[in-house]
Amino acid sequence: MNVRRHIRTTATAGAAALGLLAVSACSSSDAADSTEDGKLKVIASFYPMEFLAERIGGAHVAVSTLTKPGVEPHDLELKPRQTAQLNDAGYILYLKGLQPAVDKAIAQSEVKHKIDAAALTDTAAPAHPETEAADDHGHSHEGETEGADDHGHSHEDGSDPHIWLDPVKYAEVAKGVGASLAKADPENAAAYQKNTDALVGKLNGLHSAYQQGLKNTATKTFITTHSSFGHLAERYGLDQEGIAGISPEAEPSPARIKELQTIAAKSKVSTVFFDSLASDRAAKTLAKDTGLVTDVLDPLEGITEKSRGDDYLQVMESNLTALQKALGRQS
Repeated sequence: MNVRRHIRTTATAGAAALGLLAVSACSSSDAADSTEDGKLKVIASFYPMEFLAERIGGAHVAVSTLTKPGVEPHDLELKPRQTAQLNDAGYILYLKGLQPAVDKAIAQSEVKHKIDAAALTDTAAPAHPETEAADDHGHSHEGETEGADDHGHSHEDGSDPHIWLDPVKYAEVAKGVGASLAKADPENAAAYQKNTDALVGKLNGLHSAYQQGLKNTATKTFITTHSSFGHLAERYGLDQEGIAGISPEAEPSPARIKELQTIAAKSKVSTVFFDSLASDRAAKTLAKDTGLVTDVLDPLEGITEKSRGDDYLQVMESNLTALQKALGRQS
């Protein structure tokens, strides 16, 4: 017997076995990292994504969010711990174009199932009914930056990320999320489909309520600090006028304030809306100068104790009530 050959063969087989064990251990570790108590680990970038993940995932997912309640999501900066947690997820749901730091961290993540909600529907910024030189309110738009007007209707790439405020677009995203969860976790595909259908049904009902509730109003124009309602306005034939822009912390120019005073008088605007997560200073200043009242129109970027509802559906219903009151609903 060739003892040396036997030793070499045994060693090789042992090394191969160790290699298989290592691969198996790694695979087991990966599987363990992407699940929690048998549930798929899902990380959502901020509340509208969290709501979809929870409603569609149901009992089969463990959802956590990168943006805590009360935190303004646009300028979120991730902590190293949060960035590290991304790689432990089995599924990530985010909205590209809203949170730059989140986009960057997710792009660097090695997680297989990374779903961009912006890719599931049309995010093109809604058109505004104004001419290139001057609109119906008589103010010029010359010198604006490409892709973003004085109302802040879009980002530099010509998109408006606030798609969740249009129930129809949000329903399209919901369908895409349901399908992608089924791919990430095939064993529970039937449950994801059932939950998706139920949620889409509720969103269709919400859409119908907005259609009927905003059909007959004294005015179609509303003023808001945070220009996040472009998709909603386009869907229901309204005209959003932003005080500053798409960023909730942007400051309006004196010229813009003067324009809005003219718009308010001409379009019989009664209310200046402000964002529940941002300062109401600009809204109150404009309202005081024009004799208008203020109210909250919630862009639903987070749910807090101040929110007029416990979830997306309830707050959207409250938004509808606020719009009806401000626009002068007529029976």
